[in-house]
Amino acid sequence: CEICGNESYRGRHNFEKHFQDSKHVYGMRCLGIPNTRHFHGVTKIADAQNLWAKLQHTVEDNVFDGEKEEEYEDSHGNVLTRKTYQDLARQGLL
Repeated sequence: CEICGNESYRGRHNFEKHFQDSKHVYGMRCLGIPNTRHFHGVTKIADAQNLWAKLQHTVEDNVFDGEKEEEYEDSHGNVLTRKTYQDLARQGLL
């Protein structure tokens, strides 16, 4: 495992168990990457960094944007975006 300092592990059980060991956790922390379930099985530094970059990009895409995604319902049951609702309310049309 590159993350652990090129440490070798004999047997599947020891290999699986080492992802929660302090040496692996410390290596991940030094890379600035959280040691989450996503990284279980990743032993190369470059692979871990690429996966972390991909996960950060995915998280940024999934962040709720109230300006675009928040919906309001008027007294007639029409569903409007936040911006449209506020514009109509300012004009006194609601």
